[in-house]
Amino acid sequence: MSDQPISLSPSGPPETVLAPEPEEARSLLAAALGSDTMLPDERRTAVAAVVARFPRFLDGWARLGQLGRDDVEAYAAFRVGYHRGLDTLRQNGWRGTGYVRWQHETNRGFLRSLHGLERAAARIGEDDEAERCALFLRQLDPAWPPPDLD
Repeated sequence: MSDQPISLSPSGPPETVLAPEPEEARSLLAAALGSDTMLPDERRTAVAAVVARFPRFLDGWARLGQLGRDDVEAYAAFRVGYHRGLDTLRQNGWRGTGYVRWQHETNRGFLRSLHGLERAAARIGEDDEAERCALFLRQLDPAWPPPDLD
């Protein structure tokens, strides 16, 4: 169980805010993504190394999906991020309902993975999965999609 609060309010469902990922993981990912001199395959390899070192790092999986060499590779990385994210949400008190909003930076790795899974599923013809992901995103954050989605 986590020390993260879950607010119960008469105005709506509870909201879950994930704890920050380890600083070292965030720094390594920023370095892997931030180098303008890297070729796409080098960037993907650098992000994969971060994910290998921190396999529970949700934003690492989401970014690896964004860098996938094809739709199936992207789908696989996004699906891992999504399932790891569900585990992390549950460890932080989420019980299958309630908000997980983009406005909280620490929720973005999970939401990026879910959004990426939606898009990748659509690209490979898994339309029912894409529709489920789209609905889930709107349930988790009624303001979805955010204006600063990257």
